[in-house]
Amino acid sequence: MLLRDLLAVPELRLRLLVGTDAALDRPVRWVYTTDLIDPGRYLSGGELVISGLVWHNGPGDSDLFVDTIADAGAAALAAGEARLHHVPADLEAACRRRGMVLIAVPEEVSFSAVTEQVTGSVTAARGDRLAARLGRQRELLSAVAGGMGLTELSGRVSETIGVVCRIFTPTGRAIVPGPVPLTASKVDLVVQAYLTADRLPANVSGQPGYSVFPVGPALAQRLTSWFVVVVGPWQSWSPDVSDAVGELVAFAALDRSRRNEGRRVARTIADDAIRLITAGASGQPETAARLRQVGLDPTVRMMVVVAGFVDRPDLTETAVTVLEDAVAHLGPPVAAATSDGLAVALVAGGQDPDPSATLRTALERLQPALGGLRLTVGISRPSGAEALSGAIREAEHARELARLRSGPLNVVTDAEVTSHVALLAMVPDEVRRAFASRVLDPVLDYDARNDAGLVETLEAFLDHSGSWSRVAQHLHLHVNTVRYRISRVEELTGRDLARFEDRVDVFLALRSR
Repeated sequence: MLLRDLLAVPELRLRLLVGTDAALDRPVRWVYTTDLIDPGRYLSGGELVISGLVWHNGPGDSDLFVDTIADAGAAALAAGEARLHHVPADLEAACRRRGMVLIAVPEEVSFSAVTEQVTGSVTAARGDRLAARLGRQRELLSAVAGGMGLTELSGRVSETIGVVCRIFTPTGRAIVPGPVPLTASKVDLVVQAYLTADRLPANVSGQPGYSVFPVGPALAQRLTSWFVVVVGPWQSWSPDVSDAVGELVAFAALDRSRRNEGRRVARTIADDAIRLITAGASGQPETAARLRQVGLDPTVRMMVVVAGFVDRPDLTETAVTVLEDAVAHLGPPVAAATSDGLAVALVAGGQDPDPSATLRTALERLQPALGGLRLTVGISRPSGAEALSGAIREAEHARELARLRSGPLNVVTDAEVTSHVALLAMVPDEVRRAFASRVLDPVLDYDARNDAGLVETLEAFLDHSGSWSRVAQHLHLHVNTVRYRISRVEELTGRDLARFEDRVDVFLALRSR
């Protein structure tokens, strides 16, 4: 029911005290009668608030009452004249200040008569709207059953209600971009509004303004949920528009659930592929087959991205979902979790001239929702399939550098990794393994037969820059034992660990295993 229609009911003899002609076209969703001075918590928007002004004891009371109902989204205030025999001027002033429609209810007209008029009209309209909604739902269900995708479905709803609907992820990735994609700055605005709003749906200020709606339960983890973006403030919509948007949100939730089922099937294969690559088998036919099964071409160069929430292993699945969303800005990703609780994603290089910058921009949009969490991300350089094991190590090393920095979000790229990790990441896995085997196999075999602790002593020797005493202290050994073990390593490897070049060979062999 519109306010204009309510004022036109002759037997109610209502008088308009404050309100423009345009404001009279506001729809009334329901009626709420109150004499509380602060009834905002009982309002959800669109109500005609009726009050006998029992709370009114001075001008300040009018300001407080009107601010409360205006902030809650009330459609209008109907003030009874029975108590004061008039509507106070300060109440009119407060309503003008907030743009709140003010209607006077004569002393001889009961509040119940106004309530019955509104509820009767609203109930009848709801019945008509329910019939129309059921018809629209049947039409949409038939379209979905016929194979209509979410983009086409959103376009049909947008055309029906006359406002554009879009669907996004928290990193700003457009599931449904709309007829004209939003600019990057507008994407930033709607994402921030969705991630930070106290309640959903929420409004996004600007020209034009937008409304954002969660896809799925409003209390769901916003870092991993979709949201619908619709042009215009939702409080001003007609019930038909609100119903249609609600239906789109419901269908989007169904579509997301369907996609998640597909992801779960692919996830098993992705887990296998990541496990093989992490184990150093990135160049093997079995790994190539797994990559093809999840949609990646093993003949093209790929980036590796590793992410994790610091000290929150319980959020590993959230990290996988967030990473998969961010990497999807570059192309179809393969994402999985590692045994140590990190998220790993592989993605083909594609046509993006600066993929690391694109990823950083996508991830930075999540910062408003991180709160006390710390998300750290490492990115490798593009590598061929045969060197992906090294690329994973490079990305893990970059993520470790990110973890050492402060702040809720840190992204470290391959350009910032300047150690031996970057060098080894560029070497095909087979070459690295062959080098490590040639240098270290005699030592490993000797340890396996005699449990001599040579590898442990060698690693400590290199970590402590060849200091006999510090190695002995670290391993709780006599210094002569350390000397004997290192000399045995030198015999088995044919390297003189007093020479810098030989020491580098052994160090790189250890890191190449």
